[in-house]
Amino acid sequence: MIEIHPLEGIGEISPGADLAAILSAALAPLSPRGGDVLAVTQKIVSKAENRFVRLSDVTPGARAHELAEQTGKDARLIELVLQESTDVLRAARGVLITRHRLGLVMANAGIDRSNVGDGNEDQVLLLPENPDTSAAALASRITERFGASPAILITDSFGRPWRQGVVNVGIGAWGLPSLDDRRGDTDRQGRRLEVTQVAYADLIASAAGLAMGEAAEGVPAALVRGLKLGAAPNPATSLVRALDEDLFR
Repeated sequence: MIEIHPLEGIGEISPGADLAAILSAALAPLSPRGGDVLAVTQKIVSKAENRFVRLSDVTPGARAHELAEQTGKDARLIELVLQESTDVLRAARGVLITRHRLGLVMANAGIDRSNVGDGNEDQVLLLPENPDTSAAALASRITERFGASPAILITDSFGRPWRQGVVNVGIGAWGLPSLDDRRGDTDRQGRRLEVTQVAYADLIASAAGLAMGEAAEGVPAALVRGLKLGAAPNPATSLVRALDEDLFR
């Protein structure tokens, strides 16, 4: 049976906070074990890594001003989006979709203004510099506490093409098969699978999101227990589709 345990009482995370120690304290009552997955929101990882930027410190360039006119967004925010991105894919009134430097296609390069800590509209939060590395670092520290670590999954909220709403997906991972390539396996009738690749990290992230919430719930982590992590671990970067496979460019 799959269980999802929200980690309560973590509280506000400040820059430089020992996030691994905070998570370990919240995990202790659950006695984490092999096969568990600890899902952690990108937001608290970014906060601990001090990925804050104040818009008042940003000077927008010509391209940012152009996109601000087109989208109605703050030119300073757009300048940060451009700095964090490799390509602007769509720009329309109220919408700016880019390819983040990590390869993630997302709105506003994942830059967040909600729940960033001090209620200051001038402050925004960037994604972690390298979410897979952040996941590995958390696992290393949690292992020091418990002698072993659950797999670590860093999550973020994404929209999806042609679908309303957002769901949690995996943007950083350690110790789990982010992408489970089932090509070559057979189905129940013995037919060989030709295209099936399971976005396992996204499935787990979405399930954990049911416990963590998307607004004022204040639950930034959840332990998922009872999964069968059969395939070999690979990082969340495995989920990023190569540019030469992008059918919409």
